[in-house]
This record gives sequence, structure tokens and C-alpha cells, in this order.
Amino acid sequence: MKEYLRNILGHGAAFDPAPEQELPLPTLWLLGNTGAGKSSLVQALTGEAEVGSGFAPCTRTAQAYDFPATHPVLRFLDTRGLGEAGYDPAEDLATAEQGSHAVLAVMRLDDPTQGAVTQTLGKLRARRPRIPILVVHTGADLVPDPGAQARARSRMQAQAETAAGGALPAVTLSLPRDDEEPQGLDDLRARLGEMLPEVTLLLMRERDWTEEAGRFATLRPMIMWYAGLAGASDAAPLVGAVSVPAIQGAMLHALARRYGLDWTPARIGLFASALGTGAVVRLAASHAARQGAKLVPVYGQTLGAAAAAATSFATTYALGRAAAAWLYRAARGETLAGDDLRKLYDEALHRAHHARR
Repeated sequence: MKEYLRNILGHGAAFDPAPEQELPLPTLWLLGNTGAGKSSLVQALTGEAEVGSGFAPCTRTAQAYDFPATHPVLRFLDTRGLGEAGYDPAEDLATAEQGSHAVLAVMRLDDPTQGAVTQTLGKLRARRPRIPILVVHTGADLVPDPGAQARARSRMQAQAETAAGGALPAVTLSLPRDDEEPQGLDDLRARLGEMLPEVTLLLMRERDWTEEAGRFATLRPMIMWYAGLAGASDAAPLVGAVSVPAIQGAMLHALARRYGLDWTPARIGLFASALGTGAVVRLAASHAARQGAKLVPVYGQTLGAAAAAATSFATTYALGRAAAAWLYRAARGETLAGDDLRKLYDEALHRAHHARR
């Protein structure tokens, strides 16, 4: 346990994205025909009243929407020319390959002409076989007959899976243009959480949008980077025993630098005291228990490793969120009450765990 505390509150690992380095935004590629409901989908996911004017060209036939506009943490990529005569997806594929983390194949249930979508899916799968793909069937409200809707969904799903060369997860949405509430968003968010937990977190707004929350929004991609690294390293037996504390320690050092501070022993002690000795000890004990579970034959190599990865992701994110708030005030010569810091940590931990479900 002492070694864990020394790593997490000490120097940490020797890696840190440079302050001037722009970390790539998690990107969802919206692949669908014109009129499939891609803009409405972005609007429903982000809660933005108007998104159409927020899209900016990034190729001759594709455009990107960064959310939120002020301090972007997530990017939506839309292929505008898909399905139009003479459309060549080569440039869009090249752009998507550079940064897309997942593909949302948006297929409207009353539009039987999905050839361009499936052809592009096939090409993408051949070039990036491991990229997550989610089929989003929109327009459920446009095909009110249950039988007709089921047949259309089954037909389009089969086409998409044939093109991708295997089974694909899918959701069905209703995105009405009037004041009616969209239907199926909970299923969509759940699927996104399974594919890319960080996307679910990025779509969650802070409860109170303060100046500190705005500053945190600019650092959240970096914290997500460290959290993802911790989760990935903790998926293998014994590896996480060394790497996770070091990664968390590196994150704390990197955060301090972003606020113009040094992660000195004195500052480490103040943060640990504010977070609470009990909370820090629980972090260490939980980490030790996860490493032990991974060594159990069969269970540890599957469920134990998966649970360890999910927990390391969540605790790293929560630690980063709490540290960001504490450092924000420390840089201003202020203090953050221990109760408020622990509450912030617990809320972030709950959010991160929820995102991994």
C-alpha cells in the first residue's frame, strides 16, 4: 500500500502530453444518406438547440461539429455527399481513419436506398477492422406500422452486417422535428457507453457550469486520456499493479503543470489531506484487491481483468476531476473544503462507473 501511495502521489510515470499539444478529440463518424437525421441525432445527444450552423467543412464532402463550441471535448464527423451521384468516399475515409473512434451508421427506416452506406461500411471495415460500428435506425416515427418497421429494420440491419462481415449492435430512434421528445436515446447512450465509455462521460454536462467547470472542460480530454490508459493497462494480470499508480501520479503532475503549479511534497500532502486519508487508503486497498482478483484462474483472466480495467478507468477519472478542482483554487490562493472535494470525487466516480455499464 505504501508503494501505491508513493507512486500515485509521487513522481508518477515519465510521460505527459505537452501543454501545447492538442490531444485528438474523441470523434464519432456519422455515416448516412442526406436526410437520415444526422443533425437531429447530434442535437438530441448534445442538447444543443441548433447544430446545423455549427458544422464546419473538413473535406470537400465532409464536415465536423465540435461540442461544445467554446471548449470542445467531442467531435461529430458528417459525410455530406454520401448517396449523391459521383460521390467518392476515399477522401472521407482517409479523414475518418485519422481520428474517428467509432462509426454511427445512420439509416432511416423509410429510405430503402442504403447502398452507399453499406458500400462505405465495407470499405471502412476492410481498412479498419477493429473500429466500433453502431447501426442507428432513425425514423421510427415515420414508419408507424410495427410490422413494416420490423421488416425495414431487419432488412437494413442485414445489409449493414453483410457489408461489415459480422454482427453489429443497433438501436432504433424516433427523432421528431416538432416539440415531441426523441425516443430511444437511452438505448443509444447505453450502446455508446459500451463502445466508448469516454463518449458517455463527455456528453454529460457538469451540474453547475462555473468558471472552474469551464477550465476543467479544457482539461477533460487529457484526464480521459490518462483514465483510458489506466483502464487499458489494468486489463492484464500484474501489469496494472505497477502501471496504474504511475499513470495516476503522472496525471496529477501534468494537471499541476496546466495550472502553473509544481506537484511538490507539500502540495501533495495538502491535497491528500483535503481528499481525506480514508479516501486515499481506500484507493490503495481497492487497487490491491483488483490485482489479486486478476490472478484467480479463469475468473481473474476474464471477469476479474474486466472489472479491474473498469474500476481503474473510473478511479483515475474521479481522481483527475477532484485534483483539477483543488488545483484551480490552489492556483488562485484559495482552498477547497474537504467535504466539497470528496463530494466532487464521489460524483465523478459515480459518473465514470455509470459510463462503463
